[in-house]
This record gives sequence, C-alpha cells and structure tokens, in this order.
Amino acid sequence: MTDVKTAVRERYARKADGKDCCGSPESLGYTRADLESVPADVSQASLGCGSPVHAAELKEGERVLDLGSGAGFDVFLASRAVGASGHVFGVDFTPEMLARSRRSAAEQGLDQVTFLEGDIESVPLPESSVDVVISNCVINLAPDKSRVFAEAARVLVPGGRFVVADMLATERLPEALVSDAKSWGECIAGAIPREDYVAGLRRAGFDDVEVERFAGEEPCCGSDAGCCATQPTVYSATIRAWKPRI
Repeated sequence: MTDVKTAVRERYARKADGKDCCGSPESLGYTRADLESVPADVSQASLGCGSPVHAAELKEGERVLDLGSGAGFDVFLASRAVGASGHVFGVDFTPEMLARSRRSAAEQGLDQVTFLEGDIESVPLPESSVDVVISNCVINLAPDKSRVFAEAARVLVPGGRFVVADMLATERLPEALVSDAKSWGECIAGAIPREDYVAGLRRAGFDDVEVERFAGEEPCCGSDAGCCATQPTVYSATIRAWKPRI
C-alpha cells in the first residue's frame, strides 16, 4: 500500500499549499463561532466530512488526540474546549501540513497543543495517555484500519472515548476502485461498510459502538467530479465507541 500512502500524502501536501479544494466547514456542521476562533487559512485548509470536536463533547482538562490533524483546525477547536488545563495532540505524516499547523499554533500562542509527525497506524504516544481520540475523514485513508483501531485503543485510558467523522460505504467497493491509489487520496476507495468498521472497533476492544450517518449535505474530500456523485454508496458518518474501564 505504499502507492496509497504516497497518493494521500501528495494530495494533502497540495492542500497545505492551497492547491486543492474540499467542502466548506459550514457544510460539515461547524458554526460561525468555530470559524472565527481560528485563522482563516486554517479553516480553509480543512479536509473533513463532519465535526468530531462537537460530537466528542470535550470537557475542560481532558487530553485529546487528533488522528491526521492536517492544518490543525480540529486541534485548535479542541484546545479551546479543554482549556489551559487540558492538552491536544495532533498526529500527521504530511510535512507540509505539520509545518503549517506548528506555525499557526505558535502564532496563536497555544501552549496546550503539540503536533507530532507520525503515521496513525503507529501513533507516537505512550499507552493510556489520552482521554479522547478524534479524527476527521482520515481513518478511511489508512490501508490497515485494524492497526489504527488498535492504536486508538492503546493510547486511550480505560473509559476513554473514540469519536470520529469518517467515510463509510453501504457495500464493499469494487476491486478496480479499491486498487486505485488516486481514489484512496480522494476519500473514496478506502471507505468500508459500516458493519466492517464496527467489527474492527470491537476486535480492538471497544464497546458500545454507535454510527450516525451525517444528516446534512453529503460532504466528500473529493475530486472535481465529486466523489458522492461518482460513487453514491460512499457517505459520511460520525462513529463513537468507548474503551472499557476494566
């Protein structure tokens, strides 16, 4: 799956340079206050399919991990929710996005955020180090989702929660599409059926898995043609799960 990761990295690098486009944050459930609380260039660089920060109902003092943090939009929103006593980690494997997010954090004077270079299939954080794992339209891009789910379970404290926005499919996608690296980068080919996603989380040790289909406009991190138009079985959803306390 090297070609898949290369395609994803190249696409996100273009986005960091302002050379790509995606759905507007407003269409994904973000409020005007959200957009005004972060620099405009950060919100404009957001590649998402929902608003996991709102869905996670973060509390002051919590430690949060954003898988595939990109330009830092959700990290910055989460940092305001957890306050100075909390901390938010962002993990991304795109150097251009990391440079942008770190620069923006410094400009905003946010001491309670840390951006780490790494792969979401191998998170550079110790066991039981965060209370909440969030992600926005990124896990579908991972070739080995079982590793992502296992890593999320590993870094969460007992009783911690997993709240992500992601792309799902109503049925297994055709092999010709799944083998197309470009379609992976457009958040299409990596989408898996709801039942497979839920089963993967449960195998990783999560309980009480909930899947809520996105009720608004059908947003995609897609191509000019629009992935929802070309692949109607792909849709966005909010997925919640909990790590058992014992």
